[in-house]
Amino acid sequence: MYQPNLPHVLAKSTMPRTVQDYNAALASAGGFLAEIEKAHANPLPGDPLAKTSTFSESTSPTSGLTYYDLELGAKFLYPLLTPLRNEIPRVSGKGGIQANWRAVTGVNTTGLRIGVSGGNRGGVQAVTTQDYSAAYKGIGIETSVDFEAQYAGMGFDDVKAIGAKVGLEACMLGEELLILGGNTSVGLGATPTPSLAPSTSGGSLTAAASPYSVICVALSLDGVVNGSVTGGIQGAITRANADGSSDTFGGGAAQKSANATTSIASGTTGSIAATVAPVTGALGYAWFWGAAGSEVLGAITTINSLVITANAAGSQTAASLGGSDNSTNALVFDGLLYQALKSGSNAYVNYLATGTAGTGSTLTGDGSGGIVEIDAALKDRWDNYRLSPDTMWVSSQVANNLSAKILAGGTNAAQRFVFDAEQGALGGGVMVRTYLNKFSMAGPKTLDIRVHPNMPAGTVLMTSKTLPYPLSNVGNVMQIRTRQDYYQIEWPPRARRYETGVYADEVLQHYFPPSMAVISNIAAG
Repeated sequence: MYQPNLPHVLAKSTMPRTVQDYNAALASAGGFLAEIEKAHANPLPGDPLAKTSTFSESTSPTSGLTYYDLELGAKFLYPLLTPLRNEIPRVSGKGGIQANWRAVTGVNTTGLRIGVSGGNRGGVQAVTTQDYSAAYKGIGIETSVDFEAQYAGMGFDDVKAIGAKVGLEACMLGEELLILGGNTSVGLGATPTPSLAPSTSGGSLTAAASPYSVICVALSLDGVVNGSVTGGIQGAITRANADGSSDTFGGGAAQKSANATTSIASGTTGSIAATVAPVTGALGYAWFWGAAGSEVLGAITTINSLVITANAAGSQTAASLGGSDNSTNALVFDGLLYQALKSGSNAYVNYLATGTAGTGSTLTGDGSGGIVEIDAALKDRWDNYRLSPDTMWVSSQVANNLSAKILAGGTNAAQRFVFDAEQGALGGGVMVRTYLNKFSMAGPKTLDIRVHPNMPAGTVLMTSKTLPYPLSNVGNVMQIRTRQDYYQIEWPPRARRYETGVYADEVLQHYFPPSMAVISNIAAG
């Protein structure tokens, strides 16, 4: 009887020659296989058949015999956006403690008629003049590098050189914020007391035995940029300096308002609409609420109202701010916004109406591709000074709102689409980059719309690079005048570290503030 699938243990050389031999071999093979199966079922400790390895890949990038794949040179992953600093001319000063200049700002201001009778002289005109001054201020920042940090960086990067680079760039970023909105002269004073309107719907506030108390604090640009609900806002700041001295200055917060109180009539779904009269110079507002005497920061807005729907989420108390106005900083110069906002500047300033609490007033489309509030500002500058701004500095929010409202207008001229010849290459999204100024001696003129990294969400600033006046004797409408431009000092060692400072001594001059326009308290939408 032939069996084609004999066990593999029956080698060719031992193939059975008789039936008896075959049966004996089969019995022997069956016994052998049974022993193998028994051994597998009961392995010895430290099975010699188990796989082992002297070296294996480490699970950590910094341990084991593995290569550390580190690219040489540190990467610098922070934005260095300084458009105003880059574009405004820098000129050398001539000493003194401030830049001074005088200007003739009006001729024949009483409107004398110029007709004359035979042989007689004409009337004597009145001329207005104005004196301007801008005090120099020092700016600077320090960096230190331990000797050990420099040693440890050998073969990777020059840590000392990196310290110099980031020091200069940090100084430039700080200077950009000052050029836009440094504030040394426009005190915000005491914030007005909020007006409150409670509701039993719209939120999660509950009816309680004690009323809710609300306090508001007006903020300068510095206060808005450096404030947050989690980190708080800054009143008086005392800064420890690298040489052991200290400086105290305002952090951009006005004197807090008196508290206003109200109660939720019933239920657990209450809310409170809070508004405050707009404060000249304020570009934002911090809101504190809770039990009287224990009000906590809960929101920062760029309009003068909000709707309180829940308990405040921050931790800073209104009591921690004290009772002083800390909105100005005596160590800096006035930037463009506050040169326009200060009393007597004659710049155009418009704070939009309060509107509905929490919603505010938005820019208004005119239905024909324009914006009512922007046209009003441009018309005012033409009617009063015969000039036309050329640049509009905005936040990302306002840039988006401008595009939406202009494209929603009824004129086809506001829209232009560019098609690529390649099939399917049309891209979505439209952004308005310029605005047509209808009020200009030379006919329609375009303003560039530019997003500034430090501009608060609710504010627009219009500026002019040139004046349309012949022989004005003004080469630069605005310029940085320096007693000493950027310089770096490596201080003598006083410890085992390299200490360097980057400094400049300068002031922002704006020869004709009426060429600027500010629209603020703009709500999103």
